[in-house]
Order: sequence, then C-alpha cells, then structure tokens
Amino acid sequence: MLAKKQKRRFFWRRAWFKRFIRGAGLKILPFLGYLFTKLIYLTNRKRFIGLEEIAPDKPVIVAFWHEHILMATFHWKKLRKGKKNAKVSAMVSDHRDGEYIARIVSFLGIDTVRGSSARGGVKALIAALKELKLGNDVAFTPDGPRGPRHSVADGIILAAKKSGAAILPMRYEASRFWRLKSWDRFIIPKPFGVITFIASKLIEVKGEPTDVARERIKAALQNVKT
Repeated sequence: MLAKKQKRRFFWRRAWFKRFIRGAGLKILPFLGYLFTKLIYLTNRKRFIGLEEIAPDKPVIVAFWHEHILMATFHWKKLRKGKKNAKVSAMVSDHRDGEYIARIVSFLGIDTVRGSSARGGVKALIAALKELKLGNDVAFTPDGPRGPRHSVADGIILAAKKSGAAILPMRYEASRFWRLKSWDRFIIPKPFGVITFIASKLIEVKGEPTDVARERIKAALQNVKT
C-alpha cells in the first residue's frame, strides 16, 4: 500500500513528466491556466473597495503579494479604465516557473519584464525603469519569486526611488477559496463566490531610507487601508 502511495505521489518526478513540462506542456498548460483564471473571474461576483481609478497622466508601480497574483490583472484593468492604451509590465522570474506565468498573463494582455532579485535583477530593473519612463505601469510582487513570504525585496524600492513613481498596494479576498501549501500560501478563489478587490491610496518612498521604505510597503500590503 505504501509503495502505491509513493508511486502516485512522486509521478511528477519521472523523466516523461519533466519532458512534458519542458516541451508540449509549456505550450498547453499556460493556455489552460488562462482559461481557468478567466473562468474563476467570470463566475464570481466582484466588489471593489478603496481607490477607484488611477490618474491617467502618471505611471505607477503596482504591488501585491505573490499569493495574490491570480486575480491582480483584472483589478489593474479596472483601476486603469480611464487611461487609453494603458499598459503594464509584470516583473516575472527568469526561471521555468516564471515562463509559465509570463505565458498565462500574455493571454490577458499583460507584458512581462524577466528577472528577480536572485537572477537577472539588474537587467530587469533597467527594463522596468524604461517602462516607467515611457509612461507605462510596472507590477511587482515584493516577496517573489521565492520568498520569504510577505518580505519586501530591494527591487521595488529601487524602482520607486529612481523613477519617482508612486506605489499602488493592492490585494483581494475571496469568500470561497483554495489555499496551496506552497511557500507563498497561494490563493485560488473558487467559482460562484465573491471576490473583493482592495486598493489603497498611492504611497511615495522617494528620498526615504531603504529600511523605512521597506517597512512602509510591507505595512501597506499587510493591511491595505481604503
């Protein structure tokens, strides 16, 4: 019995499964992920609390915890409804996991900047600053891509200081959801519930010491106030 359980539990470690993930799965799974994400959004009732719209004349740095990635795109689009040809580029890890995320969000009309604090960070920061200079938004998960959970890496602070762009903290809550046992405790809303999207007023950290900026960002994301 134990042998059978182990066989079922560890099938994903087998060579054929790894080949699928790196090959055909990279083309098939992101599209299925997009359909699943869209289905969840459409089958839930939505509530929006706090900031209703971002001023169209200035780019912002969108910030949310890694566990809130799934629905963030829809919230951003709602907040940017008043800006013509609004564009956001999401900071995504330069890793195979990041490739899946990049392909999923591309179906949602979101561009990506590849890199993280651990890999390709400087290149990604430069690309993010270019996007902000062009007037486009940039999205960060301050605790991504590997944690620790609810920590704030330096990337978002550097981007805010060098660009002068304000940071928009946002999150969502679901009345019915699954929570994964991953490092970030990733949240997946269940269909036919209520998703509450919460966004606070913009915060600025330009000119502040890094430690102070880090604590302000963390506090805002942990308790987004309207």
